[in-house]
Amino acid sequence: MSLDWIYWAISWILLRWHSLWDAVGVSAHSVLGTNWAWILAIIFLVVTVRVILFPVFVKQIKSQRAMQALQPRVKELQEKHKGDRETLQKEMMELYRKEKANPLMGCLPMFLQIPVFLGLFHTLKRLDPAKQAKTLYGWSVDQFDSAASAKLFDAPIAGKFGSTADELARLGANGGTVKIVAGVLVAIMIATTYLTSRQMILKTGWAEDPQQKMIQRLMLYGIPVSLLVSGSIFPIGVIIYWVTNNLFTLGQQQWVLRKYPPPPTPGKAAKPAGTPRNPAQPAKSGGLFGRSKANGTEAPAKPAVANKALAPKPGAKPVNPKKSRPAKRQG
Repeated sequence: MSLDWIYWAISWILLRWHSLWDAVGVSAHSVLGTNWAWILAIIFLVVTVRVILFPVFVKQIKSQRAMQALQPRVKELQEKHKGDRETLQKEMMELYRKEKANPLMGCLPMFLQIPVFLGLFHTLKRLDPAKQAKTLYGWSVDQFDSAASAKLFDAPIAGKFGSTADELARLGANGGTVKIVAGVLVAIMIATTYLTSRQMILKTGWAEDPQQKMIQRLMLYGIPVSLLVSGSIFPIGVIIYWVTNNLFTLGQQQWVLRKYPPPPTPGKAAKPAGTPRNPAQPAKSGGLFGRSKANGTEAPAKPAVANKALAPKPGAKPVNPKKSRPAKRQG
């Protein structure tokens, strides 16, 4: 299956954003060794894709909430069919179908972005001044040459950490500068990838289903580790896209998680306001020695035994504490 339609779509969005920033004069000057019109075009490619995928992202959150709500019933099935994995999987799939919960929805937004990533990777990888077919996918020769010479802090956006000497020479780039810029961006890419997965897991909790838990572990640890190797072959422009996408995801997840908070975990739900205190527990405000937090004063300590210690001994005459005369006998 040809992927040309993806390359055309990504190129069209990228070129439209670059034309917009070029029209407002962003690319008139290079600031800090950076052609900001092309950098902003990549950043707003992320914004465009995320706006399109936002409804899918909301469905992902709702599906995860449904999966969490089903965890007690999943545990019951696991206990009921312990040792019978085939029956367990069949019962769980039936449960998910009835409750309209999709275990694969959690990875759907990421999978839908893979074509975008591949399209941008292919588009930026072509930015070699030695290329002959510069007008593929709707590019003009001037646009191609402008993108091929575009830099971020003097490192070409088409360059990569593992660029060969010949590639660097054609791009007119310094190998040390490219490695430093690409290395820093790869480190940020790995960190933000880990943080996006960690943010979601901390908010939603670890899944009880072993299959779901394995997927969570893969996303939390597997993908960031794999970027240590694959990051060296990504053009700098692709890494900019990835980092921007991660930062966008962190903010979007925070907003959605506030709007659709996870259900309370059984046994860990917070007590509602106004819940009466258990009389068997000491009040927090009194402290161990009766110190009041309101005014900082210390309440007098109560005797350990109130009545027994003050009771008169057998045969002893009761004593009035105010006067030393004997107390009157009662009846």
